[in-house]
Formats: sequence, C-alpha cells, structure tokens
Amino acid sequence: MLTIGNTRMGNVAVLCLQGRIVRGEADDLRGAVLAQLDADVVVLDLARVNTIDAGGLGSLLDLREQTESRGIEFRLMNVTRLVGQVLEITRLSSVFGMLTEREVLSRIRPRPFAPVRQLAACA
Repeated sequence: MLTIGNTRMGNVAVLCLQGRIVRGEADDLRGAVLAQLDADVVVLDLARVNTIDAGGLGSLLDLREQTESRGIEFRLMNVTRLVGQVLEITRLSSVFGMLTEREVLSRIRPRPFAPVRQLAACA
C-alpha cells in the first residue's frame, strides 16, 4: 500500500510517500502528482518507500514525462538505499534528478498572499 502526503510551499509541491511503489498501486500517486499541475516543481520524498518494482519505475518515468512536458520540474529526494540501488541497477538514477532538502528550499518562490511553510521531514 502507498500512502501519500502533500506539502505545498509556494511554487513547490512535495509529495511524501510511504509504502510501496509497485504495479497496480500507483494510480493514487498518478492522481496526486497530476493534481499539482499549477506547481513549478514536484518533488517526491521517498524517505519512507520500502519497495519499488518495474511497474513502479514505469509509473515514475511516465509521471516525469507528463510533468516535464508541461514545464514542471520533477525530482526525487531522500531516496532510500534500496530504491537507490534499484535506480542504479536499472541505470535510471541519472534520469531522475535527485535533490537535497537545501536544493528543494532554494527552488521555492512564494505565491502572493500564500505563506511558505518550512520543509519538514515526512511524518
């Protein structure tokens, strides 16, 4: 099961994922990412992702293509060792841009009349 939390900071949407990104369970992720089409940057925080399979990788690739075709930056952060190994083995680590928390914060531009919250670890 995949649980998705959403934090919006100005023009940056951070989706905190917990669980598995696997074939058949990525529909909610697709909906959550595509709901962020007014963002300039969509970041998936993978700190609590414990499993990813080929179907999950395919979903991430598809979401990356869909967002970037609309001019939205699509990035990953807090990639776990297991997910990082899968990305390395499949040679996709260079395809997905990885960001640090500092790099995410540097991309935030406040929207008028919208407070910017501090980036906090996914809980």
